[in-house]
Amino acid sequence: MNKKWSLCDAGFDYNVVAVFGSQSTGKSTLLNRLFGTKFDVMDEHQRQQTTRGIWADRGVDMNVLILDVEGTDGRERGENQDFERKSALFSLAVSEVLIVNMWENMVGLYNGANMGLLKTVLEVNLQLFGGNRENKTLLYFVIRDHVSPTPLENLAGTLHSDLERIWASVNKPSELQNARLTDYFDLKFTSLPHKLLQPENFEREALELRSQFTDRRSKEYVFKPSYKRRVPADGFPHYAEAVWDKVVSNKDLDLPTQQELLAQYRCDEIAQAALVPFRKAIDEMRPLVQEGDIVPDLGQVSQQARDTAIEMFDSQAARYHKEVYRKKREAFVQLLDGELHAVFVNQVKNALALATEKFANESHKRLEEAAAAETEYSFGEVVGKVRRHVTESFRMIVNELVIPGGSWTFGSELKQLETTLDATTAKLRLAEMDRALAKLRRTAKDTLGELIEDVLNNPDAQMWSKIIEGFETTNRDAEDALQVRITNAEITSEEAQVGFLRKLHTGLWEDLVDVLKEEVADQMVLLKLRNALEDKFRYDEAGLPRVWKPSDDIDSQFAVARESAQSLLPMFSKIVVSNDCVVRRPGYFAPNFELDRSLVLISGARLRELGKRFGREADALYLEAKRAMVSTQNHVPLWVMALLVVLGWNEAMTILFNPIYLVLTALLGGVAFIVHNLRLWGPVIRAANGLTTMANDKVHEILVEAVNRTEPPVASGSRQRSSAKRKVKRSASASASEEIELEPLGSAMPSPDTDEMVY
Repeated sequence: MNKKWSLCDAGFDYNVVAVFGSQSTGKSTLLNRLFGTKFDVMDEHQRQQTTRGIWADRGVDMNVLILDVEGTDGRERGENQDFERKSALFSLAVSEVLIVNMWENMVGLYNGANMGLLKTVLEVNLQLFGGNRENKTLLYFVIRDHVSPTPLENLAGTLHSDLERIWASVNKPSELQNARLTDYFDLKFTSLPHKLLQPENFEREALELRSQFTDRRSKEYVFKPSYKRRVPADGFPHYAEAVWDKVVSNKDLDLPTQQELLAQYRCDEIAQAALVPFRKAIDEMRPLVQEGDIVPDLGQVSQQARDTAIEMFDSQAARYHKEVYRKKREAFVQLLDGELHAVFVNQVKNALALATEKFANESHKRLEEAAAAETEYSFGEVVGKVRRHVTESFRMIVNELVIPGGSWTFGSELKQLETTLDATTAKLRLAEMDRALAKLRRTAKDTLGELIEDVLNNPDAQMWSKIIEGFETTNRDAEDALQVRITNAEITSEEAQVGFLRKLHTGLWEDLVDVLKEEVADQMVLLKLRNALEDKFRYDEAGLPRVWKPSDDIDSQFAVARESAQSLLPMFSKIVVSNDCVVRRPGYFAPNFELDRSLVLISGARLRELGKRFGREADALYLEAKRAMVSTQNHVPLWVMALLVVLGWNEAMTILFNPIYLVLTALLGGVAFIVHNLRLWGPVIRAANGLTTMANDKVHEILVEAVNRTEPPVASGSRQRSSAKRKVKRSASASASEEIELEPLGSAMPSPDTDEMVY
């Protein structure tokens, strides 16, 4: 490296390549083509070992150190594979790129592809150098004499699968149990045509392969920084010597023999054959389990398939090397158990989901049935019975999956079931309490609704005291009932109990406010104020209706009644709660509940609008009373009645002695008596006046039309005077009609488009 190749001054700017493969596969020839070296090649006529030991050379026009390693499986060494293993391990340890040279027909073979030797080398490499993951090694597989139609991708896939399987079977140190093949090696694959049958193609593709080692700009350039050993060139001889000493002193490289390799190969082959019926039996059930079903007798069928596979393996593999057979059997059983465990875990998950769903649905159904029966029941008893049944069913499914010889238990899944059922029970308990709260609130709301309606229909100064007192009484009854539900639901946490009580108090107060807001809606408030006004204005202290006389002071009576009714409006606008009331105590309501905001029932703007609307309705009532008094003043004088009796004596006698007249008179008198007792003379008179007015208008129209048809032409001045007279008459008639047709303003109707009252 110093005197001949001048590599010692290269520093880190150099690379190391080694070749690995069976004897007489053209390794030296390949290196000479790729790097321009002068390694001895095999004499094709003698067909014997050419390279013995490890030879080194420098690539032409490149800082690359090439190691030509003695081929494996040579007849010269026979079963003495000691140097093969050591040289292969040494090459793997010091090189950045290890070229694995093999024939195409070796792909898929175990011994022919040196898989047994490669496994041993990988095991010892992990033990000696596995702690250093800073640098990887590129395993570059060059498949020679590729003449078959099999694509390179298929050959590469086969080799990759073989390497993964070998890596999985490698005995790894405890700290590297989870190590992967790709943590230490990168894999690359290429192929070359047949050197003798396709010489031109071989030379062309070998030249293309060479560019991957020489052209730094190529995407396929193999010497990546991640492969560097970080050993300067002048220290490489010492580094190589230290590695060789470590390899030579390791005893693990001396263990495998040809007999052991045969046992490993045959045991693997037997295991693959035994897996076929086993997987066929499991694959029939696997889709059902993956879809979420519970497969009955899964454990029994799986155990039978497992025992059959192990028996098949034992009957054929037991005659090979005992130690290899023991290890392979352990690996085979572990493989079987791994596949079974994956299916069993899915079955347990399905059972867990089914148990959880069944517990939730069945418990909910039983609780609803118990609540509908309206009898006392214990939440713990109802839910506990369902829980015991569900848990027992789950245990039966799980216990059926614990087969003899299996290395798994399902204790964690049982704990998970208990945890899930506890969480579901908590949700059911919360739903049960919500149902109880809702029922208590409905009952309390009905009670409060009757109380509030009665109190607000008869408002007085003690109105809010009565309502709050009734609320507290209802709340205490609901609280006592809730305490019973809390005990039945087995809620022992004091914090949870306080939370439910606060939730009840808050809900009842919100229901109270909702009922009050319904009662103080605009139309309801106006109705209450009108009733209060009428009670004061239309009825006397004895509760009898007033009949207004001209001597009565209707104005002062109306002012007193109106003021009394208007004084109720502010009382309806806000709930008045004294400071010593229960609802004023801290912690009575849920956190962040604003009591003061809930006390306002009618806003200021709404209050003013209601006052205006009530004023208009009160004025209408006042006008109606005034008109009733005017109609009373227009009665016929008594002397006129006496004169009518004297002058109509003969007619009266005629009526009395004529049956028809007598019956008709009795009927009219009975109607008049009823109208008088019911105090309906006012409406009857108004109706009669209206009908009379309508008749007068109709007759007037008919007469005008008749006069217009028969009146002769007159002078312009006369026509104007006549027209003026008719206008005066019509005006007078209209005036009289308007005076007669005035309706009482008390019969106010709401406008369909606005909230204003139309009279």
